[in-house]
Parts: sequence; structure tokens; C-alpha cells
Amino acid sequence: MIDLKAIAVFCGSSEGNDTEIISQAEILGHTLAKEEITLVYGAAKIGIMGKVAQGVLDNHGKVIGVIPEFLKLKEVVHLGLSQLITTSNMHERKLKMHELSNGFITLPGGYGTFEELFEIMTWAQLGLHQKPIGLLNINGFYDDLIKMLDRMVVNGFLKLINLDLLIVEDDIDILLDKMRHYKPQDVPKWLKANRT
Repeated sequence: MIDLKAIAVFCGSSEGNDTEIISQAEILGHTLAKEEITLVYGAAKIGIMGKVAQGVLDNHGKVIGVIPEFLKLKEVVHLGLSQLITTSNMHERKLKMHELSNGFITLPGGYGTFEELFEIMTWAQLGLHQKPIGLLNINGFYDDLIKMLDRMVVNGFLKLINLDLLIVEDDIDILLDKMRHYKPQDVPKWLKANRT
């Protein structure tokens, strides 16, 4: 069983217009704090990001924010975090979030959220990490993406074994349980350390 001491959460810097997504973001924060799981996230006080972080902080949990210097604006960055780490660029930010986490959860968001999800999935596919990756499909937000991933398998662009790297759930507790019981895949034999 995987000890989820810290989870990196990828999600929108906007709140969007679905109140269920906002509510579930706050509940995720409460749940992480209750289960003593550190939140690692993009350090914003705005959007869904801010809702998850505030949910953790309001329940006396630990939050580590990681933000690149150019985004560190007073109106964006959350100044009440347990720890704030500043990086020189976006790539360094993602590397630091990966380094600090035992797993990943993606909530609804826009381009940046998709980019973070697919990069961490690609790293898993290449054998660069074996950490569980969860997708919290709130209110069916990711239904069309899931259909697209299935289509990629049908059309031969994605192996089923790599589709299975993504744990999809619409319930926070079930998602966390599946992440704890995730069994990492073997690293491909053709992928050697000096090629990564």
C-alpha cells in the first residue's frame, strides 16, 4: 500500500461556474487535512486552487505552494501557506511539485491543468516515476476527455496499459483508496536511466 504523505493537486486558477466543482475542491482540502496528507499545489489564493488550499488550512492541514517568480504577484500568491517555494520557471515548478509528492490528483481546470496532467502521465508512461495519478471527475467534467482517451486506445495511439496509469473517480474517498492500492507498472526494458 502506498503511503500518501503528500499529494500534488492540479486544478484551475479560475473558479469556473459550477458550484459543485467549487464545493468538491473545498471538500478535497478538508479530506487531505483530516487524513494528514500534505497538499502540494501551485500556490495561488485564487480559483479552484485557492479553494483546495483554504480547505486544507481551515482544517489545520499542511500546504506547500510552489510558484515561479514571474507569477508571484500579491493578488495571486497565497501568503498564508505552511511553506512557499519560489522557482525560476514553470518547468522547475513542476519538477519540485513532483519531488515533494507521493501522488497526483487533477481537478477541473483549463489549459494549464491539462498540461500538468498530461506531462505527469507522460513521465509515468516513460517510467520516470511510479506514483499514482488520480482524476477527480466532478459532475462529469472529464467525461469527454475520458472518451477521447478511449478513442486513442481504439485508434492505436495509446496502449491500454498506459491508459490504466490514470485512476478516474468521482468520489474523493474512493479515489484516495484506489491511489493507496495502486500497483506501479514495470518500467519498460528499453528505457534505461541514461536515456531519461
